[in-house]
Amino acid sequence: VRAFAEESLCQASLQPGYGAALTKVTVNKEVPFGLRQLAAVLLKQFIKQHWEEDEDNFVPPVVSASEKVVIRQLLLTSLDDSNGKIRTAIGMAVAAIGQNDWPEDWPELLPFLLKLIGDQSNGNGVRGALRCLALLSDDLDDTCIPKLVPELFPSLYRIISSPHLYENSLRSKALGIVHSCISMLGSMSGVYKRETVNLMTSMLDPLVEQFSIILNSPVLSPNPDDWSMQMEVLKCLLQLIQNFPRLPEAKISAVLGPLWQTFVSSFKVYHLSIIQASENADNVGYDSDGSERSLESFEIQLFELWTTIVGNSMLAKVIAGNIKELAYYTISFQQITEEQVQNWSRDANQYVADEDDVTYSCRVSGSLLLEEIVTAYEDYGIDAILEASQVCFRESRELKQAGSADWWRLHEASLFALGSLSEHLCEAQDSGYNVRDLLEQMVTDIVGTGVHQYPFLHARAFSVVAKFSSLISKGICEQYLCNAAHAIASDV
Repeated sequence: VRAFAEESLCQASLQPGYGAALTKVTVNKEVPFGLRQLAAVLLKQFIKQHWEEDEDNFVPPVVSASEKVVIRQLLLTSLDDSNGKIRTAIGMAVAAIGQNDWPEDWPELLPFLLKLIGDQSNGNGVRGALRCLALLSDDLDDTCIPKLVPELFPSLYRIISSPHLYENSLRSKALGIVHSCISMLGSMSGVYKRETVNLMTSMLDPLVEQFSIILNSPVLSPNPDDWSMQMEVLKCLLQLIQNFPRLPEAKISAVLGPLWQTFVSSFKVYHLSIIQASENADNVGYDSDGSERSLESFEIQLFELWTTIVGNSMLAKVIAGNIKELAYYTISFQQITEEQVQNWSRDANQYVADEDDVTYSCRVSGSLLLEEIVTAYEDYGIDAILEASQVCFRESRELKQAGSADWWRLHEASLFALGSLSEHLCEAQDSGYNVRDLLEQMVTDIVGTGVHQYPFLHARAFSVVAKFSSLISKGICEQYLCNAAHAIASDV
């Protein structure tokens, strides 16, 4: 039965009117949801295969001009469907056609979408139009973007700047489209440098103002819904700084204070919910495009942004006075999380693999930021990192004296941070820095603690002593060599 039905559909797809028929099923609210969704899937395939003759996957016959008009009209008027999945399916079909037909053969597409976005009384219409624009903006080429951005930006800005009118999920979606536009403008800037910089500069002041307002709200929970807008702002800022490094630093600098607030407030949540896992942190979600939304991915995005800022010579000067604090929080973020303790305790091979591979974690991203700090600030950067490590080490000892079970994490993170910079620090010792005393103090402090109780701290100490063996005194190296032999013989 199914084979016959499939063959019938295949035959039907070669007849005039098939696309229009599928569209009518998709947009008909009387038809059961499952059938409407399947019709939309088939319609998207049909558009890919039959819409444009010069496409790679074209299959004859081509859709007639009159049928195209019917399909486009039906789809547009159904973008505000009450069912979210149907709205997305229709949005995908509109975006697929728009990539071929807009603006020449479908000039009314953008005005219609902008009108839909502007109608606050039609929430489903705003959602459908934004979803459609998000899909369209990902695939636009450099001929469309300069025409699109000036028309689109005011509508997006109105949504982003009106928390009293639009829910956060819609404001996040609007920010996502801004991100796509900035990325596209950035990739064009080489060819159309003046036009794109002018376009970007005209948008910058209102955008930066909104970015600052959004980042000023502290991160209070691991739930992705609470910081999804900040996440989109971080992505936009990253694209701005990477693609337009010569934008006026005073304008970008206005965001740095609020960005710092986000960094510091999110650490408190990360520490409680991820490092200590004392709150329910099972909050890994996925957005509508399938990207992971977890607090860890949020922090990694923050690290990537700070690394880009430090690597930008103009902005590096602006934050130079705060490098010690940046290093301190970076090391604090590098503490082993409760999930890592569980995973690595079960599987030592995973511990080694995560150490060797460039895995997606705060430990790795933090190391990349510390490396960038040394590259950008040289001796001043090394000073800041050594001082921050000392503060973290001192805090871990205070936690130990206060009876905290987690004191070892900060100690281990300080060693991990220094170990990731071993080549720079060995050179610094030769240039007159006193790296040796701090390291020796940190590794000898571990010797009296239980190996079974703190295996990750001892493991890190072995690694660090090996990396700094040319610096550390012979006595300590011999002591660790002896401990290494005992450790290999033990069952830990």
